[in-house]
Amino acid sequence: MTATGMYTPKPGAAPLGRMIATQAVLETKMLLRNGEQLLLTVVIPTLVLVLFSSVDIIDTDEGKAVDFLTPGVLALAVMSTAFTGQAIATGFERRYGVLKRLASSPLPRWGLMTAKTASVLVTEILQVILLTVIAFALGWSPHGNPFAVLLLLVLGTAAFSGLGLLMAGTLKAEATLAAANLVFLLLLVGGGVMVPLSKFPSGAQDVLGLLPITALSDGLRDVLQHGAGVPWGDLGILAVWAVAGLAAAGRFFRWE
Repeated sequence: MTATGMYTPKPGAAPLGRMIATQAVLETKMLLRNGEQLLLTVVIPTLVLVLFSSVDIIDTDEGKAVDFLTPGVLALAVMSTAFTGQAIATGFERRYGVLKRLASSPLPRWGLMTAKTASVLVTEILQVILLTVIAFALGWSPHGNPFAVLLLLVLGTAAFSGLGLLMAGTLKAEATLAAANLVFLLLLVGGGVMVPLSKFPSGAQDVLGLLPITALSDGLRDVLQHGAGVPWGDLGILAVWAVAGLAAAGRFFRWE
């Protein structure tokens, strides 16, 4: 009796779904272990929510400060992960040749981008859970349709992911680091996150209202604070940014 063939190796790539899932888990672990990423995705949004909800520093118009701030902070969390964090991480992966090596592996390039997207979504779910718990502890009273909130978050993620990948795939890593952090700080102040858009001059309001962070924060605020229906105008702005950003990233992204 022979055992020939019982232990014959079968070289080859793992199933595509398993490869994407494994890469997504790896991307998520690297993101959560990075101190700078945690500062952007967890510490800053939490500090903004707790500090400005507890201390009367900013005039948030009528109602409780936490009711105004929570939707904006949720939008900030999406931007910090899908745009700033992803742009910086992907930019340095590109610089160090990680993307080039991954592109030559059995995992197709679209599979790698799918894994990165899955990692972003997992991180955002953790952020939303954390910030929601903190907001409820601060006395948050949300309203509105959960489906509209989910739609806003998904389109916001798509819009910021496209812009983040576009930046990471076209600029040098150091330039991406500086530009992504600068954009984050500017939109934190001028994107309707902490300061109501009505506090800006009318001309600036027209421009700021077209930004993805403003559309996301205002849309979430309309639903969660004011109990509005589906904010089609804000969804439309986010959809335009998502299509344009992802198309541009797909066209101009350089793997080397």
